Amino acid sequence: MFIVNVEGAIHRDGKWLLIRRGEKEEHAAGCLSMVGGKCDLEGASSDILERTLKREIFEEIGIEVEGLTYVNSSAFVTERGAHVIDIVFLCQRITGEPYAKSEDEVGEINWMTTEDILVHHDAPSYLKKNISLAADKLTLKVYSSVEKS
Repeated sequence: MFIVNVEGAIHRDGKWLLIRRGEKEEHAAGCLSMVGGKCDLEGASSDILERTLKREIFEEIGIEVEGLTYVNSSAFVTERGAHVIDIVFLCQRITGEPYAKSEDEVGEINWMTTEDILVHHDAPSYLKKNISLAADKLTLKVYSSVEKS
């Protein structure tokens, strides 16, 4: 019925980690994107979204993440007519320096500010919306942790 896709909004030093999707990718080839991928069919399981995102990030760019916080979800239809539910999580990087580990899926690694993404001509409108929402969520997390201390 649906493909379930997860994406990670990874932030460091005022910038977001984006990739340029590989030219061989079925959906949005060559576009700027957050890192992520499709959930596999597993039958009965738990934490499938979180485990899938961690696996995809490691497979594509070689880093480990934790502290996943839900940002938003949306639905779209691909160029080939596949219906997709997309879920975005704010992630904390815990190990590794990102690189194009899966060169078929990742053309390049980019670190960009929110402002740069919002005006970039290769950033799709859904990416701009997701980064804006992730930036708001990040601000709330920082504000909440400062307020508690």
